[in-house]
Amino acid sequence: MASVSPWWHRDIHADRRPFLLARNRIVNALRGFFMDEDFIEVETAALQVSPGNETHLHAFQADLIGPDASRTPFYLHTSPEFACKKLLAAGEERIFTLAHVFRNREQSALHHPEFSMLEWYRAGEPYHRLMEDCAALMRLAAQAAGADVFRFRGREADPFAEPERLPVPEAFSRFAGLDLMATLPAHADAAPEPGRLAEAAAAIGIRTAADDTWSDIFSRILSDRIEPHLGFGRPTILLDYPASEAALARRKRCDPRLSERFELYACGVELANGFGELTDAAEQRRRFEADMAEKQRIYGERYPLDEDFLQALATMPPASGIALGLDRLVMLATGAARIEQVIWTPLATPSHAMPGRST
Repeated sequence: MASVSPWWHRDIHADRRPFLLARNRIVNALRGFFMDEDFIEVETAALQVSPGNETHLHAFQADLIGPDASRTPFYLHTSPEFACKKLLAAGEERIFTLAHVFRNREQSALHHPEFSMLEWYRAGEPYHRLMEDCAALMRLAAQAAGADVFRFRGREADPFAEPERLPVPEAFSRFAGLDLMATLPAHADAAPEPGRLAEAAAAIGIRTAADDTWSDIFSRILSDRIEPHLGFGRPTILLDYPASEAALARRKRCDPRLSERFELYACGVELANGFGELTDAAEQRRRFEADMAEKQRIYGERYPLDEDFLQALATMPPASGIALGLDRLVMLATGAARIEQVIWTPLATPSHAMPGRST
């Protein structure tokens, strides 16, 4: 077991302080961008009746104890998304939030159980507008940090360069030699079967299991063969995800097998996840229920649905929204090696020592 080097030791804090001061400059620059764009900053409650309903996201439960000692399960949110969309339903049009969010089972160089998420929404605007926002925010972050390039583990990306826009099917063809669209059913509402994708994965050396779903295999190929190539030299926007991999996004009108979802990468690091937002409450309920059934199958647990959110979704206007990992953006702009270096008061546990002292 590694020994703990508390972040509050003066020598450790002195090592981290330049990263933290750069973080503050970056946050101020990002806030300035949104103010110039006529956004309103909002604050969302961390305690929610549902932490989100994606299969592989894990939450922290915090029971609410009433005066009669009764217990009601609440959760620390994994994203401020549900609350922000309720504000859109209430009539807000351009909002952003810098929220502390919480995800269990996640701790590594790029993951921390509590981290900062920058999330923003544009009512009545297409999701391509968010891609322009991302390019502008990366430039501002670099300028605030005094950086010419983004760096992570020897990889570099120019934050001032126009991001490459790479459709997911093209990425699978380019980096894995796979025809992804051939593995999707012709009918948009049919669930993709794993057979053809499993065969294609095996042909390029990707292991599969008998009980793997199409999504399992897709994710394995994406992480093993696609993501390591993204965001080198300049940032990459990976767009047009299969609809089955975008639980909260609209389908594309030109091909409903695909969705209005994109992710932003730099130096091989995922920075942001954006959507043309789904506003069909009935369809959203079906997707949530399917994801929770899959969560039950894999992990033996499920989270409740936020019925209040589903009601609000029915009156929410067309919108685009995105979540960006603020800590990761600061890491790339400052050259930090681990996420704890850019968090003012990180969690320290015996098995996760601070970088630069114990490993």
